[in-house]
Amino acid sequence: MHMTIDKILARLMAAKSLKQIELAQATQVNQSTISRILKPNGPKGIKEPTDKQVRPLAEFFGVTTDQLRGFVPIASEILGQPSGTPEAQPAEADAASASPTAAELVKAMLESKAAKALSPEARDRLRRAAEAESEPGSNVITADFSRATRLAAGDVLIPQYDVRAAMGSGQVPAEYREFVRNVVVDKLQLDDLGLKYTSVNNLKIISGWGQSMLGTIEDKSPVIVDVGVTEFIEEGVYVFTWLNHLFIKRVQLFDAEHYMLVSDNKSFDPQKARMEDVHFQGKVLGVWNFRRL
Repeated sequence: MHMTIDKILARLMAAKSLKQIELAQATQVNQSTISRILKPNGPKGIKEPTDKQVRPLAEFFGVTTDQLRGFVPIASEILGQPSGTPEAQPAEADAASASPTAAELVKAMLESKAAKALSPEARDRLRRAAEAESEPGSNVITADFSRATRLAAGDVLIPQYDVRAAMGSGQVPAEYREFVRNVVVDKLQLDDLGLKYTSVNNLKIISGWGQSMLGTIEDKSPVIVDVGVTEFIEEGVYVFTWLNHLFIKRVQLFDAEHYMLVSDNKSFDPQKARMEDVHFQGKVLGVWNFRRL
């Protein structure tokens, strides 16, 4: 069974002798958030932190978000040896010395529910890398996991976005189900579409949900979002939270203090929202509409 994010984060912090407050200052992630990630089973624990919470932590430690979540192995040199740090506990040191190899971790992960979030191509590459490991006693797979968003030269993996979004009246995240989890695209053809994005690593896929954007975004259609855009930059379709709900809608400036939230389905009336109440999660770049034939 692969390590969960709380244990991996604890190992990384121990390897650098970091305290929560120090990590919070270095990454701009609230200390309370870090504490809740480290204690997922606590009263307010976070078992599945959002990409927005995970990304700064992963970048600080020089790993990918998939590695920090335990979906992809991390080299032991990066994790370090917990027994050699001031905060390490004896039980953790014993567990580390008896830890399985990276190949065994990969094989276990591929048999778990977590593997369902990976594309068939990604699973096949991980499986072949694990089978190719031949050096006894090594816990490092001979494969390049440095860029989880790149599968091969010219290929880009656009992963599922953690922040679930809904159209229409909005839904709480627990009620939302992803329809498409990952998409692999050719970067040259992606750029040929003329899409402007902040970074390939910021491209995510979510599933539209509801009726308010019919005509532009069909129910359950995969939507490509640039999560690097977290503020209003121009009129367009955004993923945002408003009044504690998640939406995908067209956003326009109404006046100096308000946005107009517009549904492309004319059966839904436009809504005026105060700017301070609207929190942008990303900008929608495109949509793949599924049509039954």
